[in-house]
Amino acid sequence: MRSEPAYQLLRDRLRGEIAAGRYRDGARLPTESELVARHGLSRQTVRRAFQDLVAEGVVYRVPGRGTYARESGRYLRQLGSIEDLMSLSQDTSMEVLDGLARHVDVAAASRLRLDDDVVHTVVFRRLHGPPGRGVPFVSTTVHLPPPIAHHVDGATALRTGAVSTHTVIGLLEPHLTEPIAEAAQSITVAPADEAVAAAVGCSPGHAMLRVDRLYSDSTGRPVELAVSHFLPEQYTYRVTLRRSG
Repeated sequence: MRSEPAYQLLRDRLRGEIAAGRYRDGARLPTESELVARHGLSRQTVRRAFQDLVAEGVVYRVPGRGTYARESGRYLRQLGSIEDLMSLSQDTSMEVLDGLARHVDVAAASRLRLDDDVVHTVVFRRLHGPPGRGVPFVSTTVHLPPPIAHHVDGATALRTGAVSTHTVIGLLEPHLTEPIAEAAQSITVAPADEAVAAAVGCSPGHAMLRVDRLYSDSTGRPVELAVSHFLPEQYTYRVTLRRSG
């Protein structure tokens, strides 16, 4: 009977140790060098085992820091509805970097179909992991039309330095006369600028997953524009497509 390759045996062993709770709360796994010495394996074998675990979402790698376990791997979202987007607050935290304030932004105002160039903007990052020790995985800038921003102006959760488990759209919807009905989304790749890099702990110019979402209510009126830059090492985006009818 043919035996399994060494990398599969190591992969399965590490997966089992993570499932058994040996590496909890984002604990760092042994380094490649440590595993080579411990198990008498080649570096290529160890690297292949790690690659498989990363692909499965069981671990995530932070450049220059190491490989870390998570209960279900790196942060992964399966999205299929507005409710899924609004439930991000269930297992992540929001840290406000620049509180909600009035700005002139021609591009954002145009996308929100406003008559002038004034929007209200808040910048935050989102983290997964234990409170106080969470790992940042996205920097988001949210633009709101002034009449919409009025509903949450002064909200504690949108002040600079605030940390909460809210989403902006979740804070907004209870105040809206019409419910959120649609989120038009585009996904591209963009380099991290200085602000994004500082927010998520990467180098400027690092390739990021950029996700733009324009939320509209049941009348078709835009109520929020969110522009997010996700760190690909820390985030998996998954959408399930089903046959119509």
